[in-house]
Amino acid sequence: MDGWIHKGDTQRALQDYEASLQSYSRAVQMDGKSKAAWSGMIASYTALKDYAKASAAAAKVTEIDPQNKANWFNEGNLLQSEGKFEGSLAKYDGAISIDPQYKDALYRKGVSLIATNNTTQAVALFDQVVEIDPNYKQAYNAKGLALEIEGVYEESLAAYDKALELDPKFTQALDNKMHTLIAMGRQNEALKIFLGV
Repeated sequence: MDGWIHKGDTQRALQDYEASLQSYSRAVQMDGKSKAAWSGMIASYTALKDYAKASAAAAKVTEIDPQNKANWFNEGNLLQSEGKFEGSLAKYDGAISIDPQYKDALYRKGVSLIATNNTTQAVALFDQVVEIDPNYKQAYNAKGLALEIEGVYEESLAAYDKALELDPKFTQALDNKMHTLIAMGRQNEALKIFLGV
């Protein structure tokens, strides 16, 4: 079985994803609880952008090792990649139940909450993330987006400014701040960002 996994890993390294999937499948036929084989399948399916099959393989890994927060997190990320935001929430909750301070899972759950129009709960999660890690610039940016959606523009700008304080070249936060300024009718300030002035 290990030989099939190593062969799959080599094929995947050579970007022969279809062949690697065949090798991993052979390993799984020999031992359906091989985390290494299922993990290889996740990586190959992800490389092929077949997120549905990658999600199915990730669910197997979580089933085999349910106490590993990374398994829940990866499954949530794959569901997010498919646009299945509702489904991803349960997976992030699984990771957070194992580690309530798991900032990446809290952040990603917040992103899914924005996508499901639950911006108030998303803002609370982003606040929790920056309590754990005050330098988590993506959480400030996402909080700004959630507040912008709610129409709370001044607070939205403050969140973007905090992200930009941490990283003045954070393009996503600059773009979001520019759009908020336009929504507020402050075109001149938005134009300065656009021109890089």
